[in-house]
Amino acid sequence: MESEVITVRTGSSPVVRDITGEAASFVSGKGDGLLHVFVPHATAGIAIIETGAGSDDDLLTALDDVLPTDDRWRHRHGSPGHGRDHVMPAFVAPYATLPVLGGRIALGTWQSICLVDPNGDNPTRQIRLSFLAG
Repeated sequence: MESEVITVRTGSSPVVRDITGEAASFVSGKGDGLLHVFVPHATAGIAIIETGAGSDDDLLTALDDVLPTDDRWRHRHGSPGHGRDHVMPAFVAPYATLPVLGGRIALGTWQSICLVDPNGDNPTRQIRLSFLAG
């Protein structure tokens, strides 16, 4: 298995950040296999969604609806409502595994690999990309 860690700057507000380009570069020329994308953080996840047409903002809005940033959370360190950031990975998993065919990720036409980071307290994230040859 080949593995590499990339660093992504997410800033100080909730974000859905497209990392498809970085993942595609990692698997380029590697043949057939599986790409595993993992974010080793307790407050971030990986989603396969359409970006650029509003779906990324819709996802953040849906997370706000399901997991509001208020004082209901027992986990209370960090900014107000930060406890919800620790619950979010139960809804948006911190990993995804995708097929790679001929050195290209086999995504659908409108699919992108995205880091979902609702936690503005941590402006930089690491993502582990791993490739298992077929």
